[in-house]
Amino acid sequence: MSGTGMGVEKGAQSARSRALAVLRIRGRALAVALLPAAVAVVLLVGGATGHAVGGGWDTARWVMTIVAVVVLLAAAAVGAVIVRARPATTPTVEVSERSAPDLYRLVRDLADRLEVPVPSAIALTPDCDSWLEDRTHPASSIPGAAPRRRRTAEAPVLVIGSPFLWWMRVAELRAVLAPVVAGTGPSAHPDIAAARRFVRGLDAAVAVAAAPDQGVLRRLPLRFVGWVSKLLLRSCRVHAAEMERGVATAASERAQTVDYGLRIVAQEQVGLAYAGWDRLLTRVALPAWRMGRWPSRLDAGVVSALTELSRRDRLAEGFASRLGERPACDLLEEPGTVDEAASLLAARLFHGGPAEPGPDWSPVDWAQYPEEVVDRKWRADAARLHRVLDTMAARRSTAPTLTRVMDHLATSNPTPEGNQSSAAETLAAAIGAEVAREESAAPAPAPLGLGDADGDPWGPLPLFPLQAPRTGRDLLADHVTAMVCCAAVDTAGAVPGLDWLDGPALLIDGERRTDLGSHVLSLVEDGDAAPLRSWLATVGVRPEKTVRLV
Repeated sequence: MSGTGMGVEKGAQSARSRALAVLRIRGRALAVALLPAAVAVVLLVGGATGHAVGGGWDTARWVMTIVAVVVLLAAAAVGAVIVRARPATTPTVEVSERSAPDLYRLVRDLADRLEVPVPSAIALTPDCDSWLEDRTHPASSIPGAAPRRRRTAEAPVLVIGSPFLWWMRVAELRAVLAPVVAGTGPSAHPDIAAARRFVRGLDAAVAVAAAPDQGVLRRLPLRFVGWVSKLLLRSCRVHAAEMERGVATAASERAQTVDYGLRIVAQEQVGLAYAGWDRLLTRVALPAWRMGRWPSRLDAGVVSALTELSRRDRLAEGFASRLGERPACDLLEEPGTVDEAASLLAARLFHGGPAEPGPDWSPVDWAQYPEEVVDRKWRADAARLHRVLDTMAARRSTAPTLTRVMDHLATSNPTPEGNQSSAAETLAAAIGAEVAREESAAPAPAPLGLGDADGDPWGPLPLFPLQAPRTGRDLLADHVTAMVCCAAVDTAGAVPGLDWLDGPALLIDGERRTDLGSHVLSLVEDGDAAPLRSWLATVGVRPEKTVRLV
């Protein structure tokens, strides 16, 4: 037997042995639940046959019968919650075979080469990862799809990170998916499938028991269900983890027979795609989401972001040369439609935006981004800054100007500790309070589910917030920077722009100016306006001129 075959067999045996350990824990729990009933049956049979008679035996029979009934009812309640609880599922964009025949053909050929079952379906997620997801549970239907009537033996769903389709080439995608698809082989084993269903049911039952806003009549029984489920989870945690490790080992060993050399190169693209995707979401998409706009071509944008990264970073040199090969998104019949759906889902997951476009939640393409997002963001921040200054009665003037802001921040000296001046501290706190009020007044995001009886299957939104709350100093620096950019656009002929890695950018004579931030920090932190005034004079910005805020 080859080394690869031995590795596959060893990993599969380890996974099966751990699965049997999980099932033995399930069997022991069932035995404990049936033990009082078994004792009660023995006592009842003994009384009926005349072998256990007398007052003491009668009392024991009544006590054990009552205990058996209570335990069986409790076990039935726990079992019902575990069986009916909705397992955790990933929000995805479903891709039918009709909309991506070439992608399904690639996966099917890959499964044939690996000699494993073909995944039952393909779905995309706005993340840089790929995995198999079991959706055979009756309660795990995708929102909007027909609910399942019973458990089925179909293969798991293949979930693919949507950025991979746009950045990777077809051969690279096939190499990356090989170990994932190979996992359908161990997943088809009855013991492993049963152990996974049991663990997922326990995890779902714990989530049901921890759900808020439950009545008293439901809260007390669910607390007991949650306690039992947690106890069983702790008992099988190690075995379940080792089972999954064995499945991953077997899948990885089996996948070595398919494009192993190319997979090493493709894994570098996975790390690069993750870096570009993270920058695109936090620096480019998040400002648009906060303005009520959602970029409708995020996956296409990651290609531009990574191409820009390869131009700047010498470590990424050569990666952009691959762009001449066939991209994996060509495997889709309508990549633009799929990209739009994945982009809207990304806005839901990472920001908590509405589920459907509307007047206050409209798509924006990359060509409109500088005008529709960057310019509007700058002017909204500048307007908020002047509103706060008005409430503070700080140097009231008839028109909003940059001079007003600089004079206010430069009036007070820094504190003895060298921190922000008192004027800057007060202004930063007021801006933070104003931003908090605006965010609290915004409507709460609608749940990802469709209002079914079981509530939202994915929890409160956003599921994955991109940034921690900003400090007052960061907010003040952002607002002052926005005011400077507005003045530059209105008086010096500058234009708003988009940097694929850093987000909103100020373009002067077609070139991005990256030296503004240090001068703004000198004003905000030290109360020193001289560096910023010198920069404004060099660029040709007239700070005394009125700035358009809307």
